[in-house]
Amino acid sequence: MQLSQELARDLLRIKAVQINPNEYFTWASGIKSPIYCDNRITMSYPEVRQFIANAFVEMVSHMEVKPDVIAGCATAGIPHAAWLADRLNLPMVYVRSKPKGHGKGNQIEGDSVKGKKILVIEDLISTGGSSLEVVDALRNADAEVLEVMSIFTYGLKKAQTNFEAADVQYKSLTNYDELIQALVEDGKLCEEEKEVLLEWRNSIGS
Repeated sequence: MQLSQELARDLLRIKAVQINPNEYFTWASGIKSPIYCDNRITMSYPEVRQFIANAFVEMVSHMEVKPDVIAGCATAGIPHAAWLADRLNLPMVYVRSKPKGHGKGNQIEGDSVKGKKILVIEDLISTGGSSLEVVDALRNADAEVLEVMSIFTYGLKKAQTNFEAADVQYKSLTNYDELIQALVEDGKLCEEEKEVLLEWRNSIGS
C-alpha cells in the first residue's frame, strides 16, 4: 500500500497521470474521461523509473514460478521491460500489437521464446485488450505466460473479466483508487469529487 501510494504521487507529480473531475479528457476511443495517463513520461525521470524497476523486482521476488524471459509490450512497456530484465540479468523480447508488414514479419522481436516462461511488462491496463494480444502472440509462439505486470491500472471490471477469460494473472504497481486516495489525503480532492471519479470508473467498468 505504501509503495503503491508513493508511486501514485510520483506519477501525479511528473504529470504522467492527470486527473480533472471538472473538465474531462478525450481518449483515442472517444471516451470522455476525468483521467489522462501517459506513463512514457516516466522515462524522463531517472528517480521514478528506478523506483518502478525496483518495485517490479520486488514483485518478481514473490512469484512462485520465476520467469526465463521478460517481454515488453510495444511501445510503452519496452523500456520498463528492458530495465527490469537488466536488473534480473534475464533475456528480453518485445511484442508488437501485430506482425511487422515488412522484412521477416516478426511480431516478437528477440530470440525464440519457445518453451520459455514469460513475464509480460505493460505500462497501462485499461480493458486489458492490448496486453492480452501480447499474451496470445507469446502463446502462439509456444511460450508459457506466467502473468502480466503493469505500472498502472484503472481497475475496470472488464479487465478482470478479460484476464480471467484468458486464464492469465495480472498485477499493477499502482491503480486508480490509490491515485484518488492520495489526492484526497493531500487535500487536492474533496470527498464529493472522489465519489464522482469513482462513479465514472464504475460506470465504464462493465
